[in-house]
Amino acid sequence: MSKFYVVATPIGNMGDITIRAIEILKDVDIILCEDTRETKKILEKYNINKPMLSYHAQSKQAKVDKIFELLEDGKNLALVSDAGTPGISDPGALLISQIKNNTHLRDSVNVQVIPIPGPSAVIAALSVSGLPTHEFTFLGFLPHKKGRETLFKEIASSKRTFVFYESPHRILKTLESLAKFCPNKKVFIAREMTKIYEEFKTGSPAEVLEYFNKNPEKERGEFTVIVS
Repeated sequence: MSKFYVVATPIGNMGDITIRAIEILKDVDIILCEDTRETKKILEKYNINKPMLSYHAQSKQAKVDKIFELLEDGKNLALVSDAGTPGISDPGALLISQIKNNTHLRDSVNVQVIPIPGPSAVIAALSVSGLPTHEFTFLGFLPHKKGRETLFKEIASSKRTFVFYESPHRILKTLESLAKFCPNKKVFIAREMTKIYEEFKTGSPAEVLEYFNKNPEKERGEFTVIVS
């Protein structure tokens, strides 16, 4: 039986990788990477010498067929993303689904899918937000156009906490929408978590928007947004 490991890797600080993740990456036959250049940094730091194969949102069917051939040949594979846990708002989710449903695999082939837990931007942000975490909805990346207004209205009317990712190019527009539709909500922004410019900001949507308007240099990086 082949084993397919879903391995969480650091979201910024290289020291956040788990001992088990290192052991698995050293033990598997091939590592599937969203970007081999990013994964190479981790492998070099921890002296891991394993072949890599790219798998990302633009991968062709031929690449998927190759992965299934490797599994049918009894190879053990590890899937990593550029940062964090694969399959969470990540192209790896489709591949994992295909494996779990035995898509493209011969009936006689069984693959064990094994999680190797570790860093997650969603959980890291929630853990230090100080906002209610007993019930939350994760939205991934918000839609760019269609459905955005409806989504903000849903956030405004809900009593649960919402978490989503946002790009530096859209963070101001998102805060403007939150200020318009959810003026009385509390917003927590986690920027560049675990990295040198890590920063957290809490306040009303209007207060947080004003902060970023006054500090445009803070619009860079990766954002996790929590609304409660």
